[in-house]
Amino acid sequence: MAKKRADKATPGATSHETSQKTTQKTSEKASQKTQTSRVFDMIERLGNKLPDPFVLFVVLALIVIGLSAVANALGASAEHPQTGDDEAVRSLLSGEGIQFMLTSMLENFTGFAPLGLVLGIMLGIGLVEQVGYLDYAIRKSVSRVPGYLLPYMAVFVGIMGNIASDAAMVLIPPLMAMAFYKIGRHPIAGLVAGFAGAGAGFTANLMVAGTDALLAGITTEAARIVDDSVTVSPVANWYFNIVCVFVLTLVGGLITTRITERRLGTYDGDAVELEDDRAPTRREHKGFLLATGAGLLYVALIAVAVLIPGSPLQGEDGAVIESPFMDGIVPLILIFFIVIGVTYGIIVGKIKNTGDVSKHMAAAMATMGTYIVMVFAIAQFIEYFNWSNLGLWVAVSGAEFLERVGFTGVLLILTYSLFTVLLNLLITSGSAQWALQAPIFVPMLMQLGYHPGFIQAAYRIGDSSTNIVTPLFPFMPVILAYMQKYDKKAGIGTYISLMLPYAVGFFIAFNIVLYVFFFLGIPFGPGVPVYLE
Repeated sequence: MAKKRADKATPGATSHETSQKTTQKTSEKASQKTQTSRVFDMIERLGNKLPDPFVLFVVLALIVIGLSAVANALGASAEHPQTGDDEAVRSLLSGEGIQFMLTSMLENFTGFAPLGLVLGIMLGIGLVEQVGYLDYAIRKSVSRVPGYLLPYMAVFVGIMGNIASDAAMVLIPPLMAMAFYKIGRHPIAGLVAGFAGAGAGFTANLMVAGTDALLAGITTEAARIVDDSVTVSPVANWYFNIVCVFVLTLVGGLITTRITERRLGTYDGDAVELEDDRAPTRREHKGFLLATGAGLLYVALIAVAVLIPGSPLQGEDGAVIESPFMDGIVPLILIFFIVIGVTYGIIVGKIKNTGDVSKHMAAAMATMGTYIVMVFAIAQFIEYFNWSNLGLWVAVSGAEFLERVGFTGVLLILTYSLFTVLLNLLITSGSAQWALQAPIFVPMLMQLGYHPGFIQAAYRIGDSSTNIVTPLFPFMPVILAYMQKYDKKAGIGTYISLMLPYAVGFFIAFNIVLYVFFFLGIPFGPGVPVYLE
C-alpha cells in the first residue's frame, strides 16, 4: 500500500520522465533527419551558387568552343559507327565554325525541338487551368485518394504518362504539384515525384510506347551487322517494362515520403493563394461533367479514326505505334485540352467571347518567359556540341575503351549501364545516344552470346534513370520554372538535390529487376531471353 501511495504521490516525476523521453526521441529524429539530408543540403547549397541557368549555359557554350579548338588542334577524331566515316572534331573557332555560330543562332533557338512541344502543350494546359477546370477536377479526385497513396499515384501517373512521349514531362508534374497542394502537402514534392516518374521512369510502361518501336528499329539494324536474320520487335522489353512500372512506383513513392517531403517540410510559400474551402457550385459541377464528356467524346473519335482500316492516322500495314497518330500526339493532346477548357469555360462563365480564350492562354504563357530565355542559351550549347563532333568523339572513345577492357558477365552489364549513365550527362536524347552506341555495343555483346533485346534493356535503364539529373536535359528548365512558382529561391542546386535520390533509387531498382530476370532466366519480352539460342 505504501508503495502504491508513493507512486501516486510522485506523478509529476513520471510526467517529467515521459517528457524527457519524448524530447529525446524528437531530438534523435531531428538528428537522423539532419544526417539524412546533409548531403542533399550541401548539393543544394553548392548548386545554387552556380550562375543563373542562362549564364551557366552561355559559359558551357564558351567551354565547348574552346575544347573544340583544342581537340581539333590535337587531331582528335572518331569513326562514326553508322557510316564508317572518320569524323574529326571540328573547331568552332575556325572560319567555318564562326560562320556556323553566326548563321545558325536563330535557327538553333527556333528549331529547338522541346520549345514548340512545351509551349504548345502549355497553351492547352494553361487554358484548362485558367478557366478553373483543373482546380475543380483535382479538388474532386484528390479528395477521394487516401493521402498516403498520393506520392505513389504521382509516380505511377508519371510513368504511365510517357505513353505520350516527352509531353508527359510537361503535363504530369504541374498536375501532381497541384494535387499535393490541394491536400496541404508541399507542391514541389508532387512536382518532383511526377517528373521523376515521367523522366527517370521513361523506359517503363504497361503499354508499348513509341520509344519501344524507335529503339527496336535501331537495335535491329545494329544486330544485323553480325546476323542478318535478327529482328528486334517493339515488345522486346515489354515484360521487363511491366514489372519495372510497379517496382519504380513503390521506390518513387517511398523516396517522396521518406526523403523529399522530409527535406521540404511544410509549405508556407506565398506563390499561390491558400486553398479555399468553398463547396463547388452546381454550375461548376455541370461544367465539369459536360467538359469531361466532351473530352471523352473527342478521345473516342480519335480512337475510331485510328482504328478504321486505311485511316490516314495509321502507319504502314495499319501500324499504330509507328504512325502519324504517334507523330502527332502533341497536337492531339493540345486540341484535347482546348475542347475541355472551352467547354468548361463557357458553362461556368469564364469564356464569354472568343477573345477570352486567347486572354486565358496568354495569362498562362506569361509564366514561361524564364524558360524561353534559358532555351536560347541551351539550344546554342547543344548545337555547338553536336556540330563540333565532340559528342561523337566522347561516345565512340568511351565505347572503344570498354571494348578493350573486355569485361564479361554481370560486371560487364553493370559497367555498360554505368557508362550509359555517364554518357547520358552529355547526350540526353535516348534515340540519338542509342544510335551512336548500338552499332558498337550490340554486335560486340552479341558475339559474347547476349541477345540484342537484353542489351537494349541494359542500355535503357542507364539512359532512363539519369535523365532528370543532367543539366542538359531539355525539360530541366521547365521543372525549374515550375519550382520557382512555389519557391522563388529555387535554383539548379535545389532541382538537382531533389531529383538525385530518384535517379539513384530508380537506377538501383532497374538493376535489381534486370538481374532478377537475368539470373532466373525470365524473358525480357516475347522471345527475348538473356542469351542467344
